[in-house]
Amino acid sequence: MMSFQESPRAAADEEEAFYIQCRAAYLAVLRSSLTNIASRQQLCRVLQQAGRNPSNATLNKYWTPRTSKLNFDDFCEILKCEKKTEENELMRAFKKMDVNDDGLITHSELEKALSTRGEKMTTEEMNAIFTLADINEDGKFDYSKFCRLLVSTVEQCQIAALERLEADAKLKRQNFGSQSYSPPKPSVSSASAAAQAATQPQPPETARAESDTALKKDSRSSSRPSSARSRRSSLSNSITMTSSSTKTNKTPEPSGLQEWHHNYMKGCFFLEDDGSISSLQYQLHLPQTTSVYLTIQPLSLSHRPDKPSSWTTVDTSLFVMSAGETKEDSMFVCFTESKDKERYVWKGELNAGTYYLLPFSSGCRLRKRSRKSLSNKPVELVYKTDTGELDLTRELREVLSDIFEVIDLDGNGLLSLEEYNFFELRTSGEKCDKDAWAVCKENFDMRKNQLTRQGFMELNLMEATEKDGDPADLWVTLEAMGYNRMLELVEACPFQIDVHCEGTQPSIQPLSMDSGPKLLNQALQKSITARTGAKSLRGHDSIFIYTYRGENRISSVIANKSNQKVTVHVNNEQNRNCSSSRGMSVFAVEVPARTKMVCQHVLPINEKQDWIYNCVETILPST
Repeated sequence: MMSFQESPRAAADEEEAFYIQCRAAYLAVLRSSLTNIASRQQLCRVLQQAGRNPSNATLNKYWTPRTSKLNFDDFCEILKCEKKTEENELMRAFKKMDVNDDGLITHSELEKALSTRGEKMTTEEMNAIFTLADINEDGKFDYSKFCRLLVSTVEQCQIAALERLEADAKLKRQNFGSQSYSPPKPSVSSASAAAQAATQPQPPETARAESDTALKKDSRSSSRPSSARSRRSSLSNSITMTSSSTKTNKTPEPSGLQEWHHNYMKGCFFLEDDGSISSLQYQLHLPQTTSVYLTIQPLSLSHRPDKPSSWTTVDTSLFVMSAGETKEDSMFVCFTESKDKERYVWKGELNAGTYYLLPFSSGCRLRKRSRKSLSNKPVELVYKTDTGELDLTRELREVLSDIFEVIDLDGNGLLSLEEYNFFELRTSGEKCDKDAWAVCKENFDMRKNQLTRQGFMELNLMEATEKDGDPADLWVTLEAMGYNRMLELVEACPFQIDVHCEGTQPSIQPLSMDSGPKLLNQALQKSITARTGAKSLRGHDSIFIYTYRGENRISSVIANKSNQKVTVHVNNEQNRNCSSSRGMSVFAVEVPARTKMVCQHVLPINEKQDWIYNCVETILPST
């Protein structure tokens, strides 16, 4: 998430420059931004066009045996994590082999390094490098020239991709609308005549300055399509939202709430590899009709009052659907629309019966981030005591205690088999059966056939001991639970649901439904379309935009009532102090025929300031 001190304009400019590079690389290989990467080889090619030099290990990280496709958003997230190889990094690697420190490495030394270290090269691959590099009469390798050549080639790939995007106006319009920007232009390097001239992208500041100049020359805003046809097909929607500091809570806590019946359940939002957000679902049963006060909020795990949990600013919400005889019979009832500090609340009357509680987070604040902390040395997880025995470090024990707190869904201080299996499915994809649970009972601290916090520590210590202190399995568990290698919780948000009923005792059970995401999407769409009128795009009486304006969130749905798919270009460049769930200011949405689709959610970056939502949706011509 962006810090409140960071300039929203500067961040938006930097973000847009990054996405221009992403688009150029993507379209150098694929026909459209809506076309998926369909193979490992295609992924390698688009990464190379973006100036990356992916190793097999890097490709295997993002293209696993379960991967069948990656979309443009996935590609952008990968580029955020995989930085370009810099010339000085390459030089440092070669200098380690340069025993004479004269800029030269013998042929035999280089061949040995390439064939025995890291990803071992084949003879053909090594010969290709020797052909490219300068092998002089003494049979020595001039690695400085090779590094310049490699970096120059990478930069030329990027420039060629940008020039292709700029030259093909139709391609740019079809995929991204006619936004005004000036891509970086090549400039001649001042390298010596002996070396091949290298070209470098123009600094982003220069590109932005040229873009600003272009905008001043053209009276049209960059968010306004340039062609007459596009202008007739667009819809502009501007909403000014006031800061949270000026708002009063519209759903005050009921008087005498302490006397109401109460139940609660914990859970956690997890950020998946594809950028989606998942969580458990819950079943609520009410024996009789009653007034209900429903809340959801991030769960703080901080052990220090002066250091609050970083995820407490993540937005949470709870959607309620009636549980019919089948999932298709489920009907949207309500959601926690109001906000009271970190809590999102709903107050009303619910009839006796069974309901699904579906947690939701928009993705505006819980999102993939650059893994800068991974460059630091990872935190140690295990160590040897004075007696030579393995033990868990204090840092790991604190994190495992927090994980126990999160997976102890009912908050009774113990893990039932059901609670432990939710954890096992998350971290290993397997369940623990009753026989294995009986073995746990014999070896680890349990009470009432449930695992204690101490028993949970013992179980993790046993796993580390069985691997002779190798922390690999522990890291798999920690990363699945949202932790990075510095033991920071960055890709998850624990939460707590509270249900207060005036006239009856509510019961809540956790569920893991395959249909959960579908039900949540159904509830989301209904909550938006039922609360706002539809506006058709000019000239397209079968394409509608629903824009929901809540107290703290703006969301939109695109409804395509025609008999053919449409592509809608969405431009948020005129937004101020806004964060979109799409993670970008300009994108395209393909909506199948006779279908509704959630377009985006938007939240303020800084809740203490006013924010302006100014979105332009435009139908793109069919290709």
